Amino acid sequence: MVKFLHTADWQLGRAPLFLSEEARSRFSAARVDVIGTIAALAATERCDFVVVCGDVFESNHIDRQVLVRALYKIRDARPLPFYLLPGNHDPLDASSIFRSPTFKEHGPSNVTVLESSAPVQAAPGIELIAAPWPNKRPLVDLVGEACHSLEATDALRVVCGHGRVDAMAPESHDPAHISLGRLEEKIESGVIHYVALGDRHSTTDVGDTGRVWYSGAPEPTDFVEDEPGNVMVVEFDRDGVRVERHRVGAWHFEYRDWELTTDLDVDALRDWLETPDNKERCIVRASLRGQVSVAQRARVDQMVDHFTDLLGGLEVRDGEGGLAVVPDDADLDDFGVSGYARAALSDLAELAQSDEHAVAAQDALALLYRLTRMSS
Repeated sequence: MVKFLHTADWQLGRAPLFLSEEARSRFSAARVDVIGTIAALAATERCDFVVVCGDVFESNHIDRQVLVRALYKIRDARPLPFYLLPGNHDPLDASSIFRSPTFKEHGPSNVTVLESSAPVQAAPGIELIAAPWPNKRPLVDLVGEACHSLEATDALRVVCGHGRVDAMAPESHDPAHISLGRLEEKIESGVIHYVALGDRHSTTDVGDTGRVWYSGAPEPTDFVEDEPGNVMVVEFDRDGVRVERHRVGAWHFEYRDWELTTDLDVDALRDWLETPDNKERCIVRASLRGQVSVAQRARVDQMVDHFTDLLGGLEVRDGEGGLAVVPDDADLDDFGVSGYARAALSDLAELAQSDEHAVAAQDALALLYRLTRMSS
């Protein structure tokens, strides 16, 4: 039996632009720090090696600081071997980060870049068959090409690829999609024994053999991922395979649509924002729609300000139809003003229900309401 750790899509150097500068720095650092977690897990599980199946880096032009810190994290795991596959974010083109002076100078002895499909011996009797991306727009199935001429041998083979499997995009005719049928034929004939894939950030078992997997990204990258934050410990031989996922990610994303019409709805929104553990490492997106009073809108604005300071990131956007503020007499009475000020509020209330200036008037009413509450 051979045992190794399968991971992919580290995307070192990535940080969402909508995060604050402070949060972006922590988010980027976490993607480097998880290398140490991966190395510790591989040591605990007695893995023979680690394969990183594409998109090791966010691009070929990341900050030097990120690169050298990542390389030193891998160096600290010596003698555990790491095999790095170039993907669509970091292809082996003219500007490849894997061929940069910094990588050449500081790349540790336990790192091997999989630059071709020539078999690489990762352990006694274990071959890696790699399909590195030569550029961002390949016009062929790179994994299929790497496996095409292989014949059965005594070696156990791990195919390391990156990209979308055709069975997961049946209506697409992209020539670069990986043919699942061709891979399963090679598996059934004993030519290859496990296919380690990257590109899909959610941990996914592909096909019917149990030998084709996306590991997912070890740190999440977006709201749409089903099950990110994992790596795979794989143990296999010719007769069987055992795949075990391990959670290593520190950050997480939360998203929800909200319809707000009552105080109870606003309370529920606040309770949801309170729910995440490790709030400083949680990125939240709330899509709001419905119809609220001035007082309710002011509460929403106040909680957004509060949780923006608590959470790793908070993005509030309008849902379908948006969140409308519909002031009534009770709202205006709550301001506690009279005379000209009351007349001005009435004008704002009318504008809040107009077509041209509604949003600005609604924002103004909510802000004024908060200011009057602070001074009362």
